[in-house]
Amino acid sequence: MERTMSATKHIALIAHDNMKESLIEWCAEHSQILARHFLCGTGTTAHLINEKTGLPVTPYLSGPLGGDQQIGAKVAEGHIDIIIFFSDPLTAQPHDPDVKALLRIAQVYDIPIANNRATANFIITSPLFSQSYTYTPHIHFPLKNK
Repeated sequence: MERTMSATKHIALIAHDNMKESLIEWCAEHSQILARHFLCGTGTTAHLINEKTGLPVTPYLSGPLGGDQQIGAKVAEGHIDIIIFFSDPLTAQPHDPDVKALLRIAQVYDIPIANNRATANFIITSPLFSQSYTYTPHIHFPLKNK
């Protein structure tokens, strides 16, 4: 199954509570670039980014209320190209199974994921970010023992 990302990317923006301010700052720093792409995000994160940066961000439900799963469904449907998810590795999340399911489906469909500022910077400054990109997602299953 070949997949083509257009030059205009569909980017999901997600952040755990303790990381929302960091993601908002990152979006503000890169607002001129992000403004050329389609943005969506989970509940509060999407609203805060829009409010504080002026970027148009389509909101889904809050992560704990199903927003992570909504974005995962968009990945499976081929409607998300990149996920920027500033996760908090030091705080337990009540909806951790939903987060793991989102990360799993993104891996299955070979979607670039940034879990921190450094990785997000690498993705957004990559030459591939501003051009069309065609690839074939590969799903590798372990060999069965005979």
